[in-house]
Amino acid sequence: MVEKETKSRARTRGVGRPSKADGSSDAADLRDRILDHAELSFAEAGFEGANLRDIAARAGVNQGLIRYYFGSKAELFDECFRRRGGVLAGHRHVNLDRLLERNKNPSVEEIVYAYLKPQWDMKYSSANGAAFVAMQARLHAEPEEHALRLRREVYDASVKRYIATLSEVLPHLPKDIISVRMAFLVGAYLFMLNDLGRIGDLTEGHLTSLGKDEMLDQLVRFLAAGLRAPL
Repeated sequence: MVEKETKSRARTRGVGRPSKADGSSDAADLRDRILDHAELSFAEAGFEGANLRDIAARAGVNQGLIRYYFGSKAELFDECFRRRGGVLAGHRHVNLDRLLERNKNPSVEEIVYAYLKPQWDMKYSSANGAAFVAMQARLHAEPEEHALRLRREVYDASVKRYIATLSEVLPHLPKDIISVRMAFLVGAYLFMLNDLGRIGDLTEGHLTSLGKDEMLDQLVRFLAAGLRAPL
């Protein structure tokens, strides 16, 4: 009798749905576990190559539970991006706030460093942090309207704050030019952050890579000079 009642409750709940007895904290942990493993899968195989069956197996859940929490594979990808991208954008806001509290007229280098540092910290924080960097690079290479909307949703508010701050520090440059150069900045740092091996090629093997801090320092110098360049 007990077994029949249990099966009946499971049918009523739906395949893959958590029971009402599950605590909210347990549900949040489960969602995060699914997102963590999905993040790794998307980074390794790309959106097209990843599939819900493999993600479910890695996370130790059934596929129906992923659909219950996230719906389609596209919605799961978007949630992965929003989760860590939102953290990244938030850190950029905090960095800029702190910088402007210390110095009302910061240097271009300080502004660029405040913008880039959260991405560097995230990449080297964990395997999932590095996976998000790979996911982000893939998304930035996508011209589809959906990818553009997702990037706007997650990043536009923080990026536009940095553009506005740079416009105050570089009043001789039109804001539109600074905005274009900010797009150059994003492309350059994403390329270098993904360790594509070009440093070794272009230095004829004299340098095969740069350390985390040196890479960031060199990029800040280079990008700040580009932002300041005359018209």
